[in-house]
Amino acid sequence: MAPGGNDEIAFEENGPAGIITLTREAALNALTHTMINGISSALDRWETDPAIRHIAIRARGRAFSAGGDLLDLYKQGQTGDHHFTFFQDEYRLNACFGIFPKPIIALIDGIVMGGGVGISVHGRYRVMTENAVFSMPEVGIGFFPDVGGSYFLSRLPNRMGLYLGLTGARIRAADARQAGIATHIVCAERLPELEAALAAGGDAGELLERFDQPDTVPDPKLDPNEIERLFSGSTLLEIIDTLENASGDSEVAASALKAIRRAAPLSVAVAFRQIQEGGARSLAECMQMEYRILYRMLQASDFYEGIRAVIVDKTNDPKWRPESLEAVTDESVDAYFRPLGAEELVGVPEAT
Repeated sequence: MAPGGNDEIAFEENGPAGIITLTREAALNALTHTMINGISSALDRWETDPAIRHIAIRARGRAFSAGGDLLDLYKQGQTGDHHFTFFQDEYRLNACFGIFPKPIIALIDGIVMGGGVGISVHGRYRVMTENAVFSMPEVGIGFFPDVGGSYFLSRLPNRMGLYLGLTGARIRAADARQAGIATHIVCAERLPELEAALAAGGDAGELLERFDQPDTVPDPKLDPNEIERLFSGSTLLEIIDTLENASGDSEVAASALKAIRRAAPLSVAVAFRQIQEGGARSLAECMQMEYRILYRMLQASDFYEGIRAVIVDKTNDPKWRPESLEAVTDESVDAYFRPLGAEELVGVPEAT
C-alpha cells in the first residue's frame, strides 16, 4: 500500500524518507483497521528498501490521532462482534514500532491519545509542537491504557506513568518532554522545514537535534517530585489514601483523586496492575498481556457503558460495575490477566 493510500491515510517516498500521513481529519484521525493494515504494509516495504533511511508519520488537522474509532467499536460490540482482529493487528503494529530497525519520527502537532499514542510513542523519536496534547484517558470510558501502555508508562520516571494511566490527565509538550514521552520540541511553523530536511538526507537524530527548540514552549506545569510522592503507594488504595490526605493542599492531588473516583473502578484497578507488571516485561510480552485484558474487557459491560455515557448519549452518567474501588476484589482483577489458551495473541514481533 506504499506509496499510495486512500481517503484515510496516504503514503509517499521523498528522497530517503518514507512518509505516512493520517488524513482522516474530520474524525480526529481516529484509527481504522484499514489505516492499521496500511501502516503495517508500508513498514514491511520500507524495512527492506535500501533507499529509505527513515520514516516520518504525521497527520492533517488538529489531531495527530485521538485514538481508535470508539463509536464503531460500540456499534460492533452491540452486534456481538468484538473486533478482536482489529486489536490483534493494532497490537502487532505497536510492537513493530518498538523494534523497527530504521528511525521512525512521529511529528505530533495536536491531540495524541489512545491508539495514536501506540503509533508514535514506541518509535525512536517523538517530536511535539506547542499544539501537542498527550493523554491516555481510557479508564474514563471503562477501558484500560493499552497499545503498549503497560510498557511505556511503567518506564516513565517519578511514577509519572501511574499518574497518567490512572487519571487520564492531559499534558502538553514541556511536561511530555520532561517525562520522556517527547524526545524533541519543534515549533509547528518549522515542521515543513524539518520534513524537507528529512527528505534531503542526513542522519535523522542529528537533524532533530538541530531543530530542537525546548525553550519555545511554556515551562512544565507538573512537579515530578510531587507526582512521585503522591503515587508512591505500593497498592492502589494506598495511593488513594495519599491523594485524599494531600487534596486539601495540592491541586494536583485533588484533580487526580476526582479523576480516579470518576473513572471505572475495575479499569483503574486493572490499569494499576498492568503498569506495575509492565516494567518487568518486554514490549512483545506487554502486548500479549494487554490482549488478555482486552479480550475480557470487550466481553464485559463497563467499556460499552462508558462509550454510551460519554460518546453516544453524552449524559456522562456511566453506571460502573462495581461502583467503587473499595468493591473491586483481587479475584476480579486477576481474571483479566489469566492466559487465553487457544485465543492468545500470537505473531507479535520481538527484538532479536
